[in-house]
Amino acid sequence: MAKRGNYKFLDKFSWYIPGFGGMFTLLLWLLAGGVAGSIVMIICTAVLGAQSGAVYGNLLSYPIMFIPPMIYAGVRSASLSMEHYGVKLDSNNFSPVGGVLCALIVTLMTLAAGFATEPLTNLLPPMPELLKQALESLTSGNVWLNFLMVSIFAPICEEWLCRGMVLRGLLSNKVRPAVAIAVSALFFAVIHLNPWQAIPAFILGCLFGYVYYKTGSLKLTMLMHFVNNTFALIMGHIDSLKDMESWSEVIPSPTYWVLVAACALLTVLCLLVFRKITLSKPEGNMDTVPSIFDSDAD
Repeated sequence: MAKRGNYKFLDKFSWYIPGFGGMFTLLLWLLAGGVAGSIVMIICTAVLGAQSGAVYGNLLSYPIMFIPPMIYAGVRSASLSMEHYGVKLDSNNFSPVGGVLCALIVTLMTLAAGFATEPLTNLLPPMPELLKQALESLTSGNVWLNFLMVSIFAPICEEWLCRGMVLRGLLSNKVRPAVAIAVSALFFAVIHLNPWQAIPAFILGCLFGYVYYKTGSLKLTMLMHFVNNTFALIMGHIDSLKDMESWSEVIPSPTYWVLVAACALLTVLCLLVFRKITLSKPEGNMDTVPSIFDSDAD
């Protein structure tokens, strides 16, 4: 039997291509994981006390939340792999722009879009104090534990689910690209469970989705997610800025709005670069893989 070389973690999910029904099934498994994570949080709090329990409980409960949907997707993929073709979660279709330039552009675009969309969240009422404290706990305290959860776990787990499973599945099931990107971004927004995070998550999710549609690269969307979260983490550890709720508090009004407009323009210019990437098929630049049976036959 020929060696398949299918040893990478992401490759294990290639043959499960969920449509709208599968998307909701994954959401239910995510909720089940959330319940399991809450139980772990309670145990940590009971054993370690309120402060330490919250820190280590968050660190453990967050990745636990994604284990049920990963197990489900992995089992479904394995069961389909003998007879059906698969679609890779991570491809490298960067031509003619190139992978390095794409990485630099998405980094710049993520930071610009984050600043440009801030006025939208400023329109919301003040964040409830309990939620504010919960979010601050993720960007303050032990910087290395925060970094592990916010900058490593979140980009990997959420991009696996929202782009790697949901968006890839919708695109592969011939859902119109604009609809698929919007739905996956809405899914991304919903799992944040509050409008103060959901609104920027939806906008960034649309950008992440377009980049994925054009390149098939989950690495790029993970990088974008990493940049966004790490920037927030850095701001949370700068004493003069950690209590800031909006850049408008520290940047004078005329300059602030000029920067917002400039960042919006920069975001559009970055998107235009990705338009240069030629699509190999209408549903996007995601590489297909044969069934295990066909691969072994070769």
